[in-house]
Amino acid sequence: MARSWLSIRVELVEGRGERLWPRPGRIFAAARRHTFADLATAIDDAFARWDRAHLHEFHLADGTRLTTPYGEEDEDELGPSLDDRQTRLSRLGPGEQFLYTFDLGDDWTHLCTVGPERIDPDEALGFEPDVPLAYWGWGAMPDQYGRRWDGDDGEGRMPRNPRGADLPPLRPGWGPERPS
Repeated sequence: MARSWLSIRVELVEGRGERLWPRPGRIFAAARRHTFADLATAIDDAFARWDRAHLHEFHLADGTRLTTPYGEEDEDELGPSLDDRQTRLSRLGPGEQFLYTFDLGDDWTHLCTVGPERIDPDEALGFEPDVPLAYWGWGAMPDQYGRRWDGDDGEGRMPRNPRGADLPPLRPGWGPERPS
């Protein structure tokens, strides 16, 4: 396959009122035929978004806004936009930067940068996927709602660390300590 795919670097800059540093990020392989909605799904997958019942949008450097239309009231409030399900990534050029924001309330904002050269998905991924796919990444992903453990309500104390005693004895060091 020829070097015809885009390489898009996506860094999580801020969310829930906090600016992140160092910024977690992922690099995606994406065909020019893929849509911005396809890229949104890939970003949300790679950044561990499990509650997808939130609006999202892209902002291009030329002022273009893309989102999935949810009704006329959204356009009145947010301004005109293109349908990200119909708009292809082929409109992006090398080095172009744009924003992707997930959850317009918590504003998980990502800086996206198109790589300077096209890539071959077979070289980068080992195959040609049907959708954009991350092929490199770094950093820890913050929880979408800031939860630190199952059941965290943001006010309770951190649970006691059982130091492996709560794990089944399927690996050395797991399970309750045994008397010697």
